[in-house]
Amino acid sequence: MPQILISKINGVDIVTVDRDGEIFVPIKPICEAIGIDAKAQRAKLQEDEFFASTGAIITSVAADEKEREMYCIRLRDVYGWLATINPGKVAPEAREAVTRYRRECYDVLYEHFTGSMRRTIETNNAEIELLQQINSAISDEKEAKGRRKKAEEALGKLRAERLNPQPSLF
Repeated sequence: MPQILISKINGVDIVTVDRDGEIFVPIKPICEAIGIDAKAQRAKLQEDEFFASTGAIITSVAADEKEREMYCIRLRDVYGWLATINPGKVAPEAREAVTRYRRECYDVLYEHFTGSMRRTIETNNAEIELLQQINSAISDEKEAKGRRKKAEEALGKLRAERLNPQPSLF
């Protein structure tokens, strides 16, 4: 299987493996890089309804350059899995990075959901403003038609008076 190096964490190569057009990542190198038990993480992932349905055993080249079957998860799911890792269970030198990563994940989720809500509110307010402008233009149009009608009636009356041979006092 073709592999692509995507990162190096604490000296450990993190690679992807393509399987039927889907990109997977072996979890063991990531676990080794941040100092957590790969077997415990695999068990956690396999017990999780979501991750269990997307994980797979894929043959990959291990750090010792030998082909091995490795438990992998889709690249698209790695970021969610990493957000579930308890910083208290990682190597001391990785705790700060894992904690920071989790905070960033939660910030991204917050911004995504509140950002879309904020955009919806802004769009709704813009729509209300445009509808008010249309309503105002319609009102202006009605007033202008009313003034035009009065002016046309007055003009018609003036012309009729001009053609009347009998002078009249108003």
